[in-house]
Amino acid sequence: MRRARFLALTGATALAGCSGIADKLGQTDLVRNALALPEHLNFAILGTGQPLAREYRERDISPVFRPNGFMPPSSPQYAQWAADGWRGYRLSVSGLVAKPASYSLAELRGRFNRVAQITRHDCVEGWSVIGKWTGVRLGDLLAVAQPTSAGRYVVFHCMDDDGSGTLYYESLTLRQAAHPQALLAYELNDKPVPVENGAPIRLKVPTQLGYKSAKYVQGIEVVAMLPGAGGYWEDQGYEWFAGI
Repeated sequence: MRRARFLALTGATALAGCSGIADKLGQTDLVRNALALPEHLNFAILGTGQPLAREYRERDISPVFRPNGFMPPSSPQYAQWAADGWRGYRLSVSGLVAKPASYSLAELRGRFNRVAQITRHDCVEGWSVIGKWTGVRLGDLLAVAQPTSAGRYVVFHCMDDDGSGTLYYESLTLRQAAHPQALLAYELNDKPVPVENGAPIRLKVPTQLGYKSAKYVQGIEVVAMLPGAGGYWEDQGYEWFAGI
């Protein structure tokens, strides 16, 4: 019901969230207020934590996991990594942590417990798709990094951009990042995450709308304050919490 209310309030502006096309309507005070309302309700009811999202069976997996958002990164470096099986790619963990680090894809697979979930991806446009995601619990990665007492949020720096050079980014609170279903996924449906779905690493947060599940993640930074409104689409007026 919360998701239906959010979609009704946002109307046509919501259509831009997954298509990558910014709608000028999203800049109006009326729509900004509408976007903010469900966020206030979410925090009033749930605080900063969320219950578990429903998990499904293998037979429920959608035959095609629909890609969404911006086009894959166009940089020569990204193209080289993709062609070389992601050799040279590293995921950095930085900011307000006691133990900053960076990991290759092989190191992520070898060092951290392998976790799988079959969950539903709910796009702000109104469509949904079910997929099996396998990877590293975000909470496990952060536990090794040891956020300091000043850290409050986790920011995800991505490699895709909106066509003008503005890179995608997203954020969660540390408590949201510790949710057992918050995953840094390197596989989709038992195969490496396809380029169109966010390779080599995609954040998967099934308790929130799809734009929170950032693709093409290259850096994770623990911060005391959010940059901008907390995410690329949030900077355009979308709600930050985006719980479902």
